Amino acid sequence: MRFIHWTNTARLLTMVVPLAALAAIAQQEPPPPNLPPATQIPAVPPPGRPQVQPQFVVVVDAAHGGSDSGARISDKVLEKDLVLTLSMRLRTAPSSRGISVITTRDTDTAVPTLNRAETANHALAAACITLHVTATGSGVHLFTSSLSPTPNIRFLPWLTAQSAYVSQSLKLSSEISSALAHVAVPVTLGRTSMQPMDNFTCPAVAVELAPLQAGNTTKFAPLTDANYQDKIIDALAAALAQWKNDWRQP
Repeated sequence: MRFIHWTNTARLLTMVVPLAALAAIAQQEPPPPNLPPATQIPAVPPPGRPQVQPQFVVVVDAAHGGSDSGARISDKVLEKDLVLTLSMRLRTAPSSRGISVITTRDTDTAVPTLNRAETANHALAAACITLHVTATGSGVHLFTSSLSPTPNIRFLPWLTAQSAYVSQSLKLSSEISSALAHVAVPVTLGRTSMQPMDNFTCPAVAVELAPLQAGNTTKFAPLTDANYQDKIIDALAAALAQWKNDWRQP
């Protein structure tokens, strides 16, 4: 079975050594001088997120790309292109708030879900946002993993790694929802099972943008409307700034 550690996704190899061979191993000569002594090999970290991170890092994952075009929003607009544009904007918007953002793709390329999750997990991300768009519905749809919460153990099964972060993901989703409501963008909440979200070892939310339909308090706005995009990007940046404060709480 494939496993990932909370600090990296290296595959693990275990070896059973017969007891009779242990004495011989103990009598072997020490490693050559050019090899690091055992005391310099990093210890395996304890389970859970470290109390102090070097910096607050957010990973923005633009879905699809390359031959995977995603949904067709109009004759000239494909999901893969629109989410890439939004990803680039979301990478720069939070910078004034002291938030570092890493993107899983910067061009129209197909990035395997394995690589997307590895990018987030190696970065020790404090939050992961996967961007999608759809031509149906209204406002923004927020999805968190449908996995059942589990304890944050040392080694997590690859396919269900997100289960250790479900509770935090729900809190992050709530803060994003509040920020969107503040700018009068309707929100629909949901739970789903999807990759790479289920592989993320960090609080993770899938954000799916839909056109803004006309209503009592809203006017119609297509996904390509710059003002509508500004509202959503600003709301996401504000939610991440709030998450930055809440995430550091014990």
